Amino acid sequence: MMGNVSVLVFFTLSGLNYTVQHRIILFALTLLFYSIIWIVNVVVILTIIVDQKLHEAMYIFLCNLCINGLYGTAGFYPKFLNDLLSPFHFVSYAECVLQSFVIYSSCIIELSILAVMALDRYVAICRPLEYHSVMTRRRISLLVAFSWLLPLYCMFINTLAIVQLKLCGSHIPKIYCSNALIDKLACSKSIANTAIVYFNIGIYILHLLFLLWTYTYLIKTCLTSKHGRKKFMNTCVPHLVSLISYCFAVLFDVMYTRYGSNMLSQSLKNFLAIEFLILPPVINPLVYGLKMTKIRNRILVFFQGRKENV
Repeated sequence: MMGNVSVLVFFTLSGLNYTVQHRIILFALTLLFYSIIWIVNVVVILTIIVDQKLHEAMYIFLCNLCINGLYGTAGFYPKFLNDLLSPFHFVSYAECVLQSFVIYSSCIIELSILAVMALDRYVAICRPLEYHSVMTRRRISLLVAFSWLLPLYCMFINTLAIVQLKLCGSHIPKIYCSNALIDKLACSKSIANTAIVYFNIGIYILHLLFLLWTYTYLIKTCLTSKHGRKKFMNTCVPHLVSLISYCFAVLFDVMYTRYGSNMLSQSLKNFLAIEFLILPPVINPLVYGLKMTKIRNRILVFFQGRKENV
């Protein structure tokens, strides 16, 4: 491939050096899993939209979490399924940048949504008498906007810096595109791009510190009473499960991007690379759908009604 961004047309992706037979099996399993992601997320989204009783802050944030799961996986699975059926694994420069933007903006949107969900639980448990005056419709709308617009802006300026780089390579050692790996192909390091990356990292470290502080305070508060413990188990445990699965998933991706080793098998490296596109999109709707009584009951009523009609 040519040496700089003005003439670079395609990137090559590695990681799918499987036999044709294995690729067909993997295609079938991936298609099945992607279908499950769509089904479980759409069921939760529609349940929350249709039922007026679920138009509360906690459920609105959950709805956005599920929408984000569909948004992020749409950046990976269709292209991956196509690659499994193709003997050549090329991606155009524009498609590569777009794929990276969608996947990683979704990743940081999820952290922002988890942060506003933690804020909601803090107000509900630690300041219950003020809950409805604090979590007004206007404030909920602002928090939803914040959880989408800030990550999209951060990812946009990062992508804008990436497309300015002159590249001296075209091989991406991953099964999908990543701004961090495109940056490694640069002929020279950009101070501006490095500054933007660390600025974005700083913003989301603050998110993590806020989550840590919130849950430390919540746990201390809930341990003081039986009612508090019950409320914590019903509404905070699903959120904690989502947060823990998210942190492990992102940690695996960071380990792959920064410290990927040739000593690891290709299958293991691929799993590390896509783990945050596998677990959170399924765990989030399943955990909330099964644990939260209102959502579970509404889904059961819907399916029981359909069964009786049949």
